[in-house]
Amino acid sequence: MTTAESSGTGEFDLGALLAERGAERYELHTRYLNHQLPRMLRTIGFDKVYERAEGAHFWDADGNDHLDMLAGFGVMGLGRHHPVVRKALHDVLDASLADLTRFDCQPLPGLLAERLLAHSPHLDRVFFGNSGTEAVETALKFARYATGRPRVLYCEHAFHGLTTGSLSVNGESGFRDGFAPLLPDTAVPLGDLDALERELRRGDVAALIVEPIQGKGVHEAPPGYLRAAQELLHRHKALLIADEVQTGLGRTGDFYAYQHEEGVEPDLVCVAKGLSGGYVPVGATIGKDWIFRKVYSSMDRVLVHSASFGANAQAMAAGLAVLSVMENERIVARVRGTGELLRTRLAALTEKYELLADVRGRGLMIGIEFGRPRSLRLRSRWTVLQAARKGLFAQMVVVPLLQRHRILTQVSGDHLEVIKLIPPLIIDEEDVNRFVDAFTALMDDAHDGGLVWEFGRTLVKQAVADR
Repeated sequence: MTTAESSGTGEFDLGALLAERGAERYELHTRYLNHQLPRMLRTIGFDKVYERAEGAHFWDADGNDHLDMLAGFGVMGLGRHHPVVRKALHDVLDASLADLTRFDCQPLPGLLAERLLAHSPHLDRVFFGNSGTEAVETALKFARYATGRPRVLYCEHAFHGLTTGSLSVNGESGFRDGFAPLLPDTAVPLGDLDALERELRRGDVAALIVEPIQGKGVHEAPPGYLRAAQELLHRHKALLIADEVQTGLGRTGDFYAYQHEEGVEPDLVCVAKGLSGGYVPVGATIGKDWIFRKVYSSMDRVLVHSASFGANAQAMAAGLAVLSVMENERIVARVRGTGELLRTRLAALTEKYELLADVRGRGLMIGIEFGRPRSLRLRSRWTVLQAARKGLFAQMVVVPLLQRHRILTQVSGDHLEVIKLIPPLIIDEEDVNRFVDAFTALMDDAHDGGLVWEFGRTLVKQAVADR
């Protein structure tokens, strides 16, 4: 028992416990959790010790400021420790509510559902769970029950979660391998309406689930695809599910990414991540009234789908605070402006650097793709990296961004030469300038054959050792 846990008063002292044992963090993970995580972090030089965080920045043990361009994979939409969200959580704890009795109707879930539906005018009801993958699981169950059909279609390269149901609609084989059998689901290419219609003609499809912008690779659905897909689905009595777990709540410059295309009204919408405020896990499945009425068709079925911690007071308070901040601080409009500035400045660099193939995305969800260079000198180095492991060049840019410029980013998926930028929605012009200046310096270095390639050699050795 530690000193912090055995004080004379018998009280638990979290601060004392962290002060006493916080330095053991990597050893504790190695011993008791996923032992590959510390190994991976040390390999790529990400084994930092961060002491505190605020907004879009955090500070290491030496007091150095780091810019966060990852936002906890999109969870920290309002940055870390937003004062409005913090206050809401303090308030709800101080209120000592009779939470999770399971046999009453607390006001906070209804109030948060009302606020969410105000941004989703064609939808009617909400189910609250605890995560994005649970929001997807709920949508899959509801779609299959409401239509009476077993099969759900998904797009190639999609990511919808890692629990068994959501894994069934995950387009990455690396996540699926070894976990079969999964649900009866089928992949179709994103944007391919003919492939979608071929599957629908079989008459057993409950729904198509789609990310309006795929997180893996940052690929946007082609213009007109979502609306045409919706029309096809409804013609064949199937549903459209929009997975907005990462793209929702302002990330792409609208409240939902599907709103970029006029006339798109999904039957079910999944949200999570940013709704949490970065504090309390929460997921929501938002849908049409008739679907909910079919699932919850009688009092006997009142608990046919539920979640032990769903709609808990802390999560609901965080969600209400997040939506209040988004409205009062005009976050969506801010994202449009800052995102356009960042994307435009990065896109301009494609003319200067032959290693830079494309810059794409919407709002503050941006993909930076690298490609095979034209010049023989750079092409030979690129070929060596690709032979060792595809995706190493993007990783060897990510590493010095952190080590030399104190900017946290990450690749958008395994074996992809794409860096995905999903910073907190509150970043400003100064943060944009800091990132673009650092990225430009690294591109200069890469084209000059500098230290960036040294990182590459280290990563190649590790890739070979792992085979």
